[in-house]
Amino acid sequence: MPDILNISCYKFVPLPDAQQLRELLAERAAQWALKGTVLLAEEGINFFLAGPAQAVHGWVSALRTDARFADVAPKESWSSTVPFRKMRVVVKPEIIRMDYPAIRPANGRAPAVKPADLQRWLAQGHDDAGRPVVTLDTRNDYEVDEGAFTGAIDWRIRKFTEFPAQLRAHKADLAGKTVVSYCTGGIRCEKAAILMQDEGIENVYQLEGGILKYFEETDGTGYQGSCFVFDERRVVDDSLQKTELKAQV
Repeated sequence: MPDILNISCYKFVPLPDAQQLRELLAERAAQWALKGTVLLAEEGINFFLAGPAQAVHGWVSALRTDARFADVAPKESWSSTVPFRKMRVVVKPEIIRMDYPAIRPANGRAPAVKPADLQRWLAQGHDDAGRPVVTLDTRNDYEVDEGAFTGAIDWRIRKFTEFPAQLRAHKADLAGKTVVSYCTGGIRCEKAAILMQDEGIENVYQLEGGILKYFEETDGTGYQGSCFVFDERRVVDDSLQKTELKAQV
């Protein structure tokens, strides 16, 4: 049985002490002999870690002692080996780069739809108010090529900083629909959903927890293919197990 726990999580919360946090979190990761990446910025935290379950849970428990992170709820999956080669704790301008500083998720997020509700909407072809539902993929093109929701809108962006321009170019196509933005774990689609609201698009949601949470809480129906992940597993299937990469990245 796989015995390496992999977690991913993010939270938008003001971190004016990001530099000091970097040292503390790096020290804790070394103590637990974990590998992965922790990204810190003034806007929040985004982390991907792997190791024995006791070590991973210990690191998360210590993180939660800071009131700003008390409610973090990492997504979990298992593997036979650690899918990272080293441990990195880095301070960056943004934990997910959009180059759009007016978007501040810590000040309020767009509504979220739970995976089971999205699956139901997709099966019935409309939301609970009877509006047609479309899913909008906010990931890069090579990620989408590994798998996506059936019929999802894909603007073939090469990097997330292209999303605002593509939204403005295609905004009219979204009128009158319930738009659900989605991504791997929720971080990109959270910023995307707020931008759509700011651009005047009504009935916008983000998929709570992204594709990984959808796989965790549903049987995967409504999604075709696998999900690209940013570690050495490269892609996981709807049971969150490593599978084969379809395209060359």
